[in-house]
Amino acid sequence: MAASAISVEGARFSYGEREVLKGISFEVAPGEVLGFLGPNGAGKSTTIRMLTGQLRPSAGSVRLFGRDVGRERSQVMGRVGVSFEEKNLYPSMTGEENLRFFARLYGVPHPDVRALLAQVGLEARARDMVAGYSKGMRQRLMIARALVHDPDVLLLDEPTDGLDPVSAQSVRDVIRARVEAGNAVLLTTHDMHEADELSHRVAFINEGEIYALDTPENLKLAHGTRSVKVRLRDEDGVREESVELDGEASGARIAELMASGDVITIHTSEATLEEVFIGMTGRGLA
Repeated sequence: MAASAISVEGARFSYGEREVLKGISFEVAPGEVLGFLGPNGAGKSTTIRMLTGQLRPSAGSVRLFGRDVGRERSQVMGRVGVSFEEKNLYPSMTGEENLRFFARLYGVPHPDVRALLAQVGLEARARDMVAGYSKGMRQRLMIARALVHDPDVLLLDEPTDGLDPVSAQSVRDVIRARVEAGNAVLLTTHDMHEADELSHRVAFINEGEIYALDTPENLKLAHGTRSVKVRLRDEDGVREESVELDGEASGARIAELMASGDVITIHTSEATLEEVFIGMTGRGLA
């Protein structure tokens, strides 16, 4: 793996007497997406605020490009694009004006705002006031804004929240393109399908601790159950039977079902990330 663009080691943080991060550690390399998965209150947003220098850990280190974010914030934040779940846009400006304004803040003299808006499907609404944008349109504008200065790291907090399936897929395509160009991406999401689809690795965080950090495939194989779902005709119509592949009699049972002549479809099934998370932490992501 290449040298880390994001490095968090033993980071702790408390709000008063309540410790919300309990010594978490992870890294994200250039060209990698790390899915940061956990329920509300798990510590995801606090972690992002430390990575943007808004909060400083009480212990441990938070580094971007090898630099301590708390002490060298001005040297690193120009290389970071952020899309928060909260839509901190300027509603009295147009979409185009919002992007130009933030480009000036980053010292970008001639941003190609039309191309950015086209990437997120907002080119036709470029000159409309953001006050008239839907929640999903504002979310897409946040993604475009995060890219206005061509960053090397993206911190994306629920980037497809509130989007219809087509718009969500367009945002995922933008993320993939940035990763192919070498961006390191930290992605927080409640959408397990999205995390599975985009992430090279995922970290399960719950109550301020990281329970697991591995590829989605390794987590599902290590903590889930492999099975085959068989749909069969019967007197009442159609029934479904699940056969665990790791069972001693699985081969014989599958052969028996196939020999019956009643099989309509058969397909393999594996645990979802949601099921693995619940199994490890005892709670869901909602």
